[in-house]
Amino acid sequence: MHVRDIFDQQATTLSFEFFPPKTADAAESLYQTISQLEPLKPSFVSVTYGAGGTTRDLTHDLVVRIRNTTTLDPVPHLTCVCHSEAEIAEILRRYAEAGMSNLLALGGDPPRDLPDYDRNRDAFRHAADLVRFIRKFNDRKIHPDPRGFGIGVAGFPEGHPSTPNRLKELDHLKAKVAEGADYICTQLFFDNRDFYDFRERCDLAGIRVPIIAGVMPVASLPGMVRMADLAAGSRFPASLLKSLYRVQDDSEAVRRVGLHWAAEQCRDLLDNQVKGIHFYTLNRSDSTRQIYESLGLRDSTVVRLRR
Repeated sequence: MHVRDIFDQQATTLSFEFFPPKTADAAESLYQTISQLEPLKPSFVSVTYGAGGTTRDLTHDLVVRIRNTTTLDPVPHLTCVCHSEAEIAEILRRYAEAGMSNLLALGGDPPRDLPDYDRNRDAFRHAADLVRFIRKFNDRKIHPDPRGFGIGVAGFPEGHPSTPNRLKELDHLKAKVAEGADYICTQLFFDNRDFYDFRERCDLAGIRVPIIAGVMPVASLPGMVRMADLAAGSRFPASLLKSLYRVQDDSEAVRRVGLHWAAEQCRDLLDNQVKGIHFYTLNRSDSTRQIYESLGLRDSTVVRLRR
Protein backbone atom coordinates (compact mmCIF):
# COMPACT_ATOMS: atom_id res chain seq x y z
CA MET A 1 0.00 0.00 0.00
CA HIS A 2 1.30 3.48 -0.86
CA VAL A 3 2.46 5.26 2.29
CA ARG A 4 0.09 8.17 1.69
CA ASP A 5 -2.83 5.76 1.89
CA ILE A 6 -1.41 4.25 5.08
CA PHE A 7 -1.26 7.64 6.77
CA ASP A 8 -4.73 8.54 5.52
CA GLN A 9 -6.20 5.35 6.97
CA GLN A 10 -4.32 5.12 10.29
CA ALA A 11 -4.24 7.73 13.03
CA THR A 12 -0.88 6.37 14.20
CA THR A 13 1.33 3.95 12.31
CA LEU A 14 3.36 1.20 13.98
CA SER A 15 6.25 -0.22 11.99
CA PHE A 16 9.27 -2.50 12.40
CA GLU A 17 12.77 -2.56 10.96
CA PHE A 18 14.75 -5.65 9.97
CA PHE A 19 18.20 -6.15 8.49
CA PRO A 20 19.06 -8.76 5.83
CA PRO A 21 20.54 -12.00 7.18
CA LYS A 22 23.96 -13.05 5.92
CA THR A 23 23.72 -16.79 6.62
CA ALA A 24 21.10 -19.53 6.26
CA ASP A 25 20.80 -19.84 10.05
CA ALA A 26 20.31 -16.10 10.39
CA ALA A 27 17.68 -16.18 7.65
CA GLU A 28 15.74 -18.88 9.50
CA SER A 29 16.01 -16.93 12.75
CA LEU A 30 14.67 -13.83 11.02
CA TYR A 31 11.67 -15.71 9.69
CA GLN A 32 10.91 -16.88 13.21
CA THR A 33 10.94 -13.22 14.23
CA ILE A 34 8.70 -12.26 11.32
CA SER A 35 6.23 -15.04 12.14
CA GLN A 36 6.01 -13.79 15.72
CA LEU A 37 5.57 -10.13 14.74
CA GLU A 38 3.24 -10.62 11.78
CA PRO A 39 0.14 -11.09 13.99
CA LEU A 40 0.72 -7.56 15.34
CA LYS A 41 -0.20 -6.29 11.85
CA PRO A 42 2.35 -3.48 11.55
CA SER A 43 1.64 -0.67 9.11
CA PHE A 44 4.81 -1.64 7.24
CA VAL A 45 8.27 -3.10 7.83
CA SER A 46 11.51 -1.57 6.58
CA VAL A 47 14.63 -3.47 5.53
CA THR A 48 18.10 -1.97 5.84
CA TYR A 49 20.69 -1.80 3.09
CA GLY A 50 24.49 -1.95 3.02
CA ALA A 51 26.79 0.29 1.03
CA GLY A 52 29.21 -0.97 -1.55
CA GLY A 53 27.12 -3.99 -2.46
CA THR A 54 27.58 -5.76 0.88
CA THR A 55 23.86 -6.45 1.36
CA ARG A 56 22.21 -5.04 -1.77
CA ASP A 57 21.11 -8.38 -3.18
CA LEU A 58 20.24 -9.63 0.31
CA THR A 59 17.96 -6.63 0.82
CA HIS A 60 16.24 -7.19 -2.51
CA ASP A 61 15.79 -10.91 -1.89
CA LEU A 62 14.44 -10.34 1.61
CA VAL A 63 11.87 -7.67 0.69
CA VAL A 64 10.62 -9.77 -2.23
CA ARG A 65 10.33 -12.82 0.02
CA ILE A 66 8.49 -10.82 2.70
CA ARG A 67 6.08 -9.47 0.10
CA ASN A 68 5.46 -12.88 -1.48
CA THR A 69 5.23 -15.05 1.63
CA THR A 70 3.72 -12.81 4.36
CA THR A 71 0.98 -10.22 4.83
CA LEU A 72 3.58 -7.57 5.67
CA ASP A 73 4.25 -4.51 3.50
CA PRO A 74 8.05 -4.18 3.08
CA VAL A 75 9.84 -0.84 2.62
CA PRO A 76 13.42 -1.34 1.36
CA HIS A 77 16.13 1.17 2.19
CA LEU A 78 18.09 2.77 -0.66
CA THR A 79 21.29 4.80 -0.20
CA CYS A 80 23.36 7.21 -2.24
CA VAL A 81 26.75 5.67 -1.44
CA CYS A 82 28.56 3.64 -4.12
CA HIS A 83 25.90 4.10 -6.79
CA SER A 84 25.66 5.37 -10.33
CA GLU A 85 22.40 6.66 -11.81
CA ALA A 86 22.15 3.53 -13.94
CA GLU A 87 22.46 1.27 -10.87
CA ILE A 88 19.77 3.17 -8.97
CA ALA A 89 17.48 3.12 -12.01
CA GLU A 90 17.89 -0.65 -12.30
CA ILE A 91 17.13 -1.16 -8.59
CA LEU A 92 14.02 1.01 -8.90
CA ARG A 93 12.90 -0.96 -11.95
CA ARG A 94 13.33 -4.26 -10.09
CA TYR A 95 11.41 -2.99 -7.08
CA ALA A 96 8.63 -1.63 -9.30
CA GLU A 97 8.32 -4.98 -11.07
CA ALA A 98 8.22 -6.75 -7.70
CA GLY A 99 5.35 -4.51 -6.61
CA MET A 100 7.13 -2.59 -3.84
CA SER A 101 5.04 0.43 -2.90
CA ASN A 102 7.50 2.50 -0.86
CA LEU A 103 11.20 3.21 -0.31
CA LEU A 104 13.32 4.88 2.36
CA ALA A 105 15.87 7.17 0.66
CA LEU A 106 19.05 7.73 2.68
CA GLY A 107 22.42 9.38 2.27
CA GLY A 108 24.17 6.33 3.70
CA ASP A 109 27.65 5.80 5.13
CA PRO A 110 30.74 4.77 3.17
CA PRO A 111 31.43 1.01 3.42
CA ARG A 112 33.68 0.08 6.32
CA ASP A 113 35.86 -2.11 4.11
CA LEU A 114 36.58 0.91 1.86
CA PRO A 115 37.90 3.54 4.30
CA ASP A 116 39.37 5.65 1.49
CA TYR A 117 36.29 5.56 -0.70
CA ASP A 118 35.88 8.77 -2.74
CA ARG A 119 32.30 10.03 -2.53
CA ASN A 120 32.94 12.15 -5.64
CA ARG A 121 32.40 8.94 -7.60
CA ASP A 122 28.77 8.74 -6.44
CA ALA A 123 26.00 10.04 -8.68
CA PHE A 124 24.13 11.31 -5.62
CA ARG A 125 25.89 13.19 -2.84
CA HIS A 126 22.85 13.83 -0.67
CA ALA A 127 19.54 12.13 0.08
CA ALA A 128 17.68 15.07 -1.51
CA ASP A 129 19.39 14.19 -4.82
CA LEU A 130 18.23 10.59 -4.50
CA VAL A 131 14.66 11.67 -3.68
CA ARG A 132 14.66 13.88 -6.80
CA PHE A 133 15.84 10.96 -8.94
CA ILE A 134 13.14 8.63 -7.56
CA ARG A 135 10.50 11.26 -8.32
CA LYS A 136 11.77 11.49 -11.91
CA PHE A 137 11.55 7.69 -12.10
CA ASN A 138 7.97 7.94 -10.81
CA ASP A 139 7.17 10.39 -13.61
CA ARG A 140 8.07 7.70 -16.15
CA LYS A 141 5.01 5.69 -15.01
CA ILE A 142 6.90 2.39 -14.82
CA HIS A 143 5.48 1.59 -11.40
CA PRO A 144 2.05 -0.14 -11.34
CA ASP A 145 0.79 2.60 -8.98
CA PRO A 146 0.41 5.79 -11.07
CA ARG A 147 1.85 7.75 -8.15
CA GLY A 148 5.00 5.66 -8.24
CA PHE A 149 6.95 4.90 -5.07
CA GLY A 150 6.09 6.49 -1.75
CA ILE A 151 9.30 7.97 -0.35
CA GLY A 152 10.52 8.22 3.23
CA VAL A 153 13.61 10.07 4.48
CA ALA A 154 15.54 10.17 7.74
CA GLY A 155 15.28 12.77 10.49
CA PHE A 156 17.61 13.34 13.44
CA PRO A 157 16.01 14.61 16.68
CA GLU A 158 19.40 14.87 18.37
CA GLY A 159 21.09 16.44 15.35
CA HIS A 160 22.71 15.05 12.23
CA PRO A 161 26.28 13.85 12.99
CA SER A 162 27.75 15.62 9.95
CA THR A 163 25.79 18.87 10.39
CA PRO A 164 26.53 20.52 13.76
CA ASN A 165 24.59 23.61 12.69
CA ARG A 166 21.01 22.75 13.68
CA LEU A 167 19.58 25.48 11.43
CA LYS A 168 21.31 24.07 8.36
CA GLU A 169 20.24 20.58 9.41
CA LEU A 170 16.58 21.63 9.11
CA ASP A 171 17.33 23.29 5.77
CA HIS A 172 18.66 19.96 4.48
CA LEU A 173 15.63 18.11 5.79
CA LYS A 174 13.30 20.65 4.23
CA ALA A 175 15.12 20.17 0.92
CA LYS A 176 14.41 16.43 1.02
CA VAL A 177 10.74 17.11 1.61
CA ALA A 178 10.66 19.75 -1.13
CA GLU A 179 12.08 17.20 -3.58
CA GLY A 180 9.12 14.93 -2.85
CA ALA A 181 9.53 12.95 0.40
CA ASP A 182 6.21 11.71 1.76
CA TYR A 183 7.26 11.14 5.37
CA ILE A 184 10.16 11.33 7.83
CA CYS A 185 11.39 8.43 9.99
CA THR A 186 13.67 9.52 12.81
CA GLN A 187 16.85 8.03 14.13
CA LEU A 188 16.43 6.36 17.51
CA PHE A 189 16.35 8.58 20.60
CA PHE A 190 15.84 8.05 24.33
CA ASP A 191 14.46 11.39 25.51
CA ASN A 192 11.07 12.30 24.05
CA ARG A 193 11.76 15.97 24.64
CA ASP A 194 14.31 15.77 21.83
CA PHE A 195 11.62 14.41 19.52
CA TYR A 196 9.01 17.00 20.49
CA ASP A 197 11.51 19.81 19.99
CA PHE A 198 12.48 18.35 16.61
CA ARG A 199 8.82 18.04 15.60
CA GLU A 200 8.12 21.64 16.58
CA ARG A 201 11.18 22.92 14.73
CA CYS A 202 10.04 21.03 11.63
CA ASP A 203 6.67 22.76 11.91
CA LEU A 204 8.35 26.14 12.22
CA ALA A 205 10.41 25.33 9.11
CA GLY A 206 7.25 24.58 7.15
CA ILE A 207 7.78 20.80 7.04
CA ARG A 208 4.31 19.31 7.00
CA VAL A 209 4.80 15.61 6.16
CA PRO A 210 4.18 12.93 8.85
CA ILE A 211 7.08 12.34 11.26
CA ILE A 212 7.55 8.82 12.66
CA ALA A 213 9.49 8.36 15.92
CA GLY A 214 12.26 5.75 16.04
CA VAL A 215 12.44 3.67 19.24
CA MET A 216 14.88 0.92 20.27
CA PRO A 217 14.92 -0.67 23.75
CA VAL A 218 18.27 -1.09 25.49
CA ALA A 219 18.83 -4.86 25.72
CA SER A 220 22.30 -4.92 27.32
CA LEU A 221 25.04 -2.54 28.40
CA PRO A 222 27.45 -3.63 25.62
CA GLY A 223 24.54 -3.30 23.21
CA MET A 224 23.95 0.23 24.46
CA VAL A 225 27.49 1.17 23.46
CA ARG A 226 26.91 -0.31 20.01
CA MET A 227 23.64 1.60 19.77
CA ALA A 228 25.50 4.84 20.45
CA ASP A 229 27.80 4.03 17.53
CA LEU A 230 24.89 3.05 15.34
CA ALA A 231 23.01 6.25 16.09
CA ALA A 232 26.15 8.39 15.72
CA GLY A 233 26.35 9.41 19.37
CA SER A 234 22.83 9.01 20.69
CA ARG A 235 22.17 10.82 23.97
CA PHE A 236 21.34 8.60 26.94
CA PRO A 237 19.49 10.50 29.71
CA ALA A 238 21.11 10.32 33.14
CA SER A 239 17.93 8.87 34.67
CA LEU A 240 18.08 5.96 32.22
CA LEU A 241 21.77 5.37 32.92
CA LYS A 242 21.17 5.42 36.69
CA SER A 243 18.50 2.74 36.36
CA LEU A 244 20.72 0.61 34.14
CA TYR A 245 23.81 0.95 36.32
CA ARG A 246 21.87 -0.05 39.44
CA VAL A 247 21.28 -3.49 37.91
CA GLN A 248 24.36 -3.72 35.69
CA ASP A 249 25.40 -7.10 37.13
CA ASP A 250 22.05 -8.66 36.21
CA SER A 251 21.64 -8.93 32.44
CA GLU A 252 17.94 -9.81 32.64
CA ALA A 253 17.27 -6.84 34.91
CA VAL A 254 19.11 -4.58 32.45
CA ARG A 255 16.84 -5.86 29.68
CA ARG A 256 13.74 -5.21 31.79
CA VAL A 257 14.85 -1.64 32.55
CA GLY A 258 15.48 -0.97 28.86
CA LEU A 259 12.14 -2.46 27.92
CA HIS A 260 10.27 -0.42 30.53
CA TRP A 261 11.97 2.80 29.40
CA ALA A 262 11.06 2.17 25.76
CA ALA A 263 7.47 1.28 26.68
CA GLU A 264 7.13 4.52 28.64
CA GLN A 265 8.57 6.41 25.66
CA CYS A 266 5.91 4.87 23.44
CA ARG A 267 3.10 5.57 25.92
CA ASP A 268 4.11 9.21 26.13
CA LEU A 269 4.49 9.50 22.34
CA LEU A 270 1.01 8.07 21.82
CA ASP A 271 -0.43 10.44 24.41
CA ASN A 272 1.17 13.32 22.51
CA GLN A 273 -0.32 12.44 19.12
CA VAL A 274 2.77 11.02 17.46
CA LYS A 275 2.03 10.15 13.84
CA GLY A 276 3.90 6.87 14.01
CA ILE A 277 6.35 4.75 16.01
CA HIS A 278 9.09 2.79 14.24
CA PHE A 279 10.60 -0.08 16.24
CA TYR A 280 14.24 -0.93 15.53
CA THR A 281 13.90 -4.65 16.25
CA LEU A 282 17.47 -5.87 15.63
CA ASN A 283 15.69 -8.90 14.12
CA ARG A 284 14.28 -9.88 17.51
CA SER A 285 10.60 -10.07 18.38
CA ASP A 286 10.45 -10.33 22.17
CA SER A 287 10.90 -6.67 23.15
CA THR A 288 8.54 -5.34 20.49
CA ARG A 289 5.83 -7.84 21.43
CA GLN A 290 6.19 -7.00 25.12
CA ILE A 291 5.89 -3.28 24.43
CA TYR A 292 2.71 -3.93 22.46
CA GLU A 293 1.33 -5.96 25.36
CA SER A 294 2.25 -3.38 28.00
CA LEU A 295 0.48 -0.63 26.03
CA GLY A 296 -2.60 -2.70 25.31
CA LEU A 297 -1.98 -2.67 21.57
CA ARG A 298 -3.11 -5.51 19.34
CA ASP A 299 -2.21 -4.08 15.95
CA SER A 300 -1.70 -0.80 14.15
CA THR A 301 -5.44 -0.12 13.92
CA VAL A 302 -6.20 0.21 17.63
CA VAL A 303 -4.09 3.24 18.48
CA ARG A 304 -6.96 5.73 18.16
CA LEU A 305 -7.90 6.98 21.59
CA ARG A 306 -11.50 6.46 22.67
CA ARG A 307 -13.00 9.44 24.46
